[in-house]
Amino acid sequence: MVDSIYGAERFAFGQPFLLDGIEFLLVMVGAYGIGEVLTRMSTGFASEGGEAAAAPGRFRTAFPRLSQVLGMKATFARGTATGIIVGIVPGAGATVSAFVAYGLESQYGKNRANLGKGAPEGIVAAKSAATASVGGALVPLLAMGIPGSGATAIILAAFLLHGIQPGPQVFVSSPDLVYTVFATVFLGVVGMCILGFFAIRPLCKVLDAPEAMVSAFVVVFCFVGAFAARNNLSDLYVIAAFGVLGFLFERHGFPIAPLVLGTILGPLAETNFMTTMVSFDNDWTVFFTRPISGAILALAAAGLAWPLAKAALERVRAARSSRAGPG
Repeated sequence: MVDSIYGAERFAFGQPFLLDGIEFLLVMVGAYGIGEVLTRMSTGFASEGGEAAAAPGRFRTAFPRLSQVLGMKATFARGTATGIIVGIVPGAGATVSAFVAYGLESQYGKNRANLGKGAPEGIVAAKSAATASVGGALVPLLAMGIPGSGATAIILAAFLLHGIQPGPQVFVSSPDLVYTVFATVFLGVVGMCILGFFAIRPLCKVLDAPEAMVSAFVVVFCFVGAFAARNNLSDLYVIAAFGVLGFLFERHGFPIAPLVLGTILGPLAETNFMTTMVSFDNDWTVFFTRPISGAILALAAAGLAWPLAKAALERVRAARSSRAGPG
């Protein structure tokens, strides 16, 4: 790709399509979509010939009970807080928030061992973060006039068309507009819940189709979506390569989420790092001497060290209990 600060070509390997970098959408769709289809093909479909082993029984749509919701209050809290914080960062958006929240849940969740195996905490963490990121993206838009996501960029354009300049003064001059935006977001969440409640039944009819047919349609839609994004035939090779990589990750027990998250956050981190280096004469100690960045780095180091320390402590406890056991 081409360096955004100095304009130098890096890691393109003589391929023109790599000058723009690799879109995270290609990585995500390839690793999860194509990779999952390859995994299912390697293990065999539900039965010979790709036919479903058994037609799904009758099901009903129901809201979760209050006890079930309260049982996942910690997951809701982590996902919501993550979505708000990540959503405030310009350019992050719902996708980054969902992956970060899922990663936190896999590290600190009470039911983290069952994530990816049907545990509802994985969905709750990701979707609560994605929904909360919408409100977080409105913070820089309304407070500073900086859009935090693609959707808020469209809202900013609508404001400007009506002669409204978002910023600190908007809370003084047009408080009714701010509350209208908040109410609209709330109504959008309620409408999304109602739509999902009634739409889940027809969507589940897909389970009646043979698994091989569904997998074929998944592959077709993945390739069509990848090509439609930039009308570039090379993107199809990229999505196929990451599909194979996702299959290998799944086959050997490596999580795919860090791969996708690194693809999303890597360019943002690198651009901001290079901007900081230019602004402070290549003095990397500025990240540790400034209080906000130093505190964030300390929290990141603690978050990285805590799972390792916890695993080591559990091994020590297991060794002590085995020595103190009978015999």
